[in-house]
Parts: sequence; structure tokens; C-alpha cells
Amino acid sequence: MTAPVPPVPPVPPAPSVPSGESVVPADQLCDVRLTVNGVHREAPVPPRRLLSDFLRHDLRLTGTHVGCEHGVCGACTVLLDGRPVRSCLLLAVTVDGHDVTTVEGLGTPDAMHPVQQAFRECHGLQCGFCTPGMILTAADLLAHDPDPDDATIRHALRGNLCRCTGYQPIVEAVRAAAEVLR
Repeated sequence: MTAPVPPVPPVPPAPSVPSGESVVPADQLCDVRLTVNGVHREAPVPPRRLLSDFLRHDLRLTGTHVGCEHGVCGACTVLLDGRPVRSCLLLAVTVDGHDVTTVEGLGTPDAMHPVQQAFRECHGLQCGFCTPGMILTAADLLAHDPDPDDATIRHALRGNLCRCTGYQPIVEAVRAAAEVLR
């Protein structure tokens, strides 16, 4: 005979807002000021707008892809103050005053960043959906470790999912970019 399952405790009420502080209503806009790809940007945004949506819809930077919307796939990865973050997990208002780099800010079609060029030359992409997140994550890795071995590359990219390449061309691209950057 199994023991009875205890009842689930009730959910505690949400904490109240301390006096003197305010909560922004969902329909009110908040001004966000930040630097995106080296350019100072300002825009009014709803307080619940995700950074990924802000970049794609408000700033028209569509290189940031939205996949799972749970921070699992890595397609929405951007650099926040130089470090990779999942833009689908951050509210745009939380990056006020910060520096954001998207794949568009890493290089241009005429002057690609070495990681972008290596992905192209090594066929580190197929459908391209995961590519922006992979490239930004790889760029961060190489900024901190200029000579990573394959295990380190795979570990750094573990949070970026690719359904097309089987990862080997991506690892080769990161290795090739590391050689160029050294």
C-alpha cells in the first residue's frame, strides 16, 4: 500500500509593490536607450517586449532568429556587453544603457568577420537558421580562447542547436577562424 500524496500547498500571493515604487502598466511604453552594433539607438517599447522582438521588429535587425522562445536552441543569441545571451529570454527594457551586438554588427557582406568567412568557406551552415547564434557564440569563444581544441569548441557551442550540418563543418569553421584570428 502506498502512502497518500500530500496536498499541494497554495501558491503564495504576489508580493506587493513597496511604497514609493511603481509598476509600469503593460500598455505603457518605456524608453530604451542602448548601443546596437556600435550605433546609439532609442525607442519606446512595451515593458514586456522581448529583446529578440525589439531587435527584429522595432530595429529591423532580422539576423537574430527566434526558434524555441525558451532559450534552448540558441538561434536568438546576441552579444550583450560582449558576452553571449539568449535574446528571447531578456526583456528589452533590461538592456537599457547596455551594448548589444547582433550578427549584422559583426561584419558586412563586403567585409565579413573571420568567423563569418570561415562558416562560409567551411560550409558551416545549411539552412542558416542557427547560423547567427553559432557565429556570435564562436566569436565570443575565440575572443577568450584564441586556440581552442575541438572539445572546447563543441563545449562552447553546446547551447546552439543545428538540425542540418551534423556539427562537424561548424567545428571546422571555428578552427579555421581561430587560425585567421591568431
